[in-house]
Amino acid sequence: MDTVIYKQHIDKIIENIEKARLHVSPHHIVKIVAVSKYSDEEAIKSLYEIGQRAFAENKVQDLKIKSQSLDELPLEWHFIGNLQKNKINQLIATAPSLFQSLDSLELALALQKRLEKNSQNIDALLQINSAKEESKSGATPEMAEDIYVQIKESCPNINLRGVMSIGAYTDRESEIQKSFEITHSIYEHLKDATICSMGMSGDYELAIRCGSNMVRLGSVMFPR
Repeated sequence: MDTVIYKQHIDKIIENIEKARLHVSPHHIVKIVAVSKYSDEEAIKSLYEIGQRAFAENKVQDLKIKSQSLDELPLEWHFIGNLQKNKINQLIATAPSLFQSLDSLELALALQKRLEKNSQNIDALLQINSAKEESKSGATPEMAEDIYVQIKESCPNINLRGVMSIGAYTDRESEIQKSFEITHSIYEHLKDATICSMGMSGDYELAIRCGSNMVRLGSVMFPR
């Protein structure tokens, strides 16, 4: 895609985000994380050239490969996929800026053990399954606050910075909105939480209007 056309496309997304954030408050700031899982390094470089800095992968191996090959660029890497316990060491080695999908106390304890052994720390978000869908990982809305506090108390090497969730998988906007509102309500009750990561390519504007301050955008950031 031509660079000028590409920038116009991204500018339109930013315009959409501006409108949505102003619905919340003139002071509401939203961070864009570009999900590059289906994109190559050249596409990432193209986005970098027009100002994008935060990128995300959902597979540890892809995160490792892309972060290493683009090491000369000052990029901020996020991990957003399900983390298997046998991949914990690999994730720690990549040192992501933010691990967005910490989905249970059990995983947190396993992660804490490896972090402590390596004398490392990691910033993370607690993933909440706000729509209670079997296909998704994450803490239930009823247990999320307790789990968040337990991780804070028992995992000193994990710096919990807030929460993440995926909108309800449905065409009904009212149900998607409800799932975002549930997550944001939990976020507001958490002490010292600063990040509420909600919204993807198909629902980011709605997520922002529900209070999200971080969106994870894939296909709309990397048009083909």
